[in-house]
Amino acid sequence: MPSAVRAVRVAGREDGWYRGDCHVHSVSSNGGELTPERLADEARAAGLDFLAATEHNNADTHGTWGRCAGDDLLVVLGQEVTTRTGHWLALGVRYGQVVDWRYGVRDEVVDRWLAEVHRGGGLCVVAHPHAPYDSGTFLYPYQGFDVVEVWNGPWSSDLPWQADNEAALAEWGRGLGEDIRQGGWRPAMGNSDAHLSGQIGVPHTVVRAGELSTGAVLAGIRAGRSWIAGSAAVELSFEVSAGAQRAGVGGQLECRDEPVAARVGVRGVPSGVVSFHTGRGKVHAASLPGAGAGTVEWRTGAAESAFVRVEVRHPGGDMAALTNPVVLL
Repeated sequence: MPSAVRAVRVAGREDGWYRGDCHVHSVSSNGGELTPERLADEARAAGLDFLAATEHNNADTHGTWGRCAGDDLLVVLGQEVTTRTGHWLALGVRYGQVVDWRYGVRDEVVDRWLAEVHRGGGLCVVAHPHAPYDSGTFLYPYQGFDVVEVWNGPWSSDLPWQADNEAALAEWGRGLGEDIRQGGWRPAMGNSDAHLSGQIGVPHTVVRAGELSTGAVLAGIRAGRSWIAGSAAVELSFEVSAGAQRAGVGGQLECRDEPVAARVGVRGVPSGVVSFHTGRGKVHAASLPGAGAGTVEWRTGAAESAFVRVEVRHPGGDMAALTNPVVLL
């Protein structure tokens, strides 16, 4: 394997939660102003354990990332595939691989390129599906994609290119129950789409992985063992239990007719609001204290809910964190 990128197992950190940003651009992308070295420095400063290099339709920086990665920072090779009718992320591509982007939904060829990435063990992510610019609106069916980027960049802003994260989250949430019933739900993730200094890590995805390696991180994302944080200052734990059975984010809980207790702990969101969501929408909400740390519990059952997921919002309504669901069986 070329030495451009090292997937390093970090001593003492083999099985745990890792923070990473999987949508990052350098000077090799339109609008990018940072070198790979600077991006790596800012990723470390933002408290990240990994990043994915996703240049627009090129592999120009693949040979550079080797000297930026290290025992404390994994770099995953990727690409933002900017087709005429929507963008998507190819994560875990081969060294030097470039995925074709010169098509639209009517050409009916996107499945060919999804299969090419999948054959190499990679992950295919719907990127900012409600971005308000040419080619930004995602017109492909989600079928065939592994993950949906429901949070891209700051949750809300007045910038003309800001993705509509509320719309992306609502669309994903509406389809979640049906996807679970069909046995193939797509996890959510969040990334910064960083082009400029100070953007990386806002937001990022926190993944449970067996080790800090490309394969383990992508497996955690694919399985939905992850939640999204607005910054490294936000901490969250989420567990659902029924009797002696317990499941964490992305897991399944066989509860049958037993009552279910959902419990979330949060730090770093002063006076924030924690809400639980099921197929019936938002079903319970509670406020955090001014110090920003607290625990909220809510009870339900499999007869009422096929899944439970959590959102945490700042007092003004912007998102601070959100989780993938725990599925109730």
